[in-house]
Amino acid sequence: MKMETSNQRYWIGVVSKSHVLRGVTGGFAQLCHGKAAPLKRMRRGDWLIYYSPKTDMHGGEPLQAFTAIGQVADDDVYEYPMSEGFVPYRRNIDYAACTEVRIHSLLHQLSFTKGNRNWGYLFRTGHFEIDRTDFSLISSAMTGRQKEQQALIR
Repeated sequence: MKMETSNQRYWIGVVSKSHVLRGVTGGFAQLCHGKAAPLKRMRRGDWLIYYSPKTDMHGGEPLQAFTAIGQVADDDVYEYPMSEGFVPYRRNIDYAACTEVRIHSLLHQLSFTKGNRNWGYLFRTGHFEIDRTDFSLISSAMTGRQKEQQALIR
């Protein structure tokens, strides 16, 4: 994981696990069915954590897990022609090695889910900002760097 900067922001992107894996393999992020707006909100050095409600977009099994974490690599948001009728926007991401973490193990700790019976509603937006403390909790669970992450939030 790279160093933090003072104006760094932290984001959750909601994407099926199979699509997350494509992005990790290709070193890119694609959000909200290829829209540019969520990608333009992020800046170089920001962090993105993917949450996957399902294994696949259509007919996948329920998953409800954080599945990848990476840092925005540059300032470019670009179109990528996937087919004749579908040209989504993408952004380059430097992904970190991590393990999948089920959200249920963190629900009582995260500010945006703690005490909220309807915690899943926020994820329907497809992309939202989280604070540094929530990022540290999720990233430390995913990367196994609890001590290093705790030092960052002090």
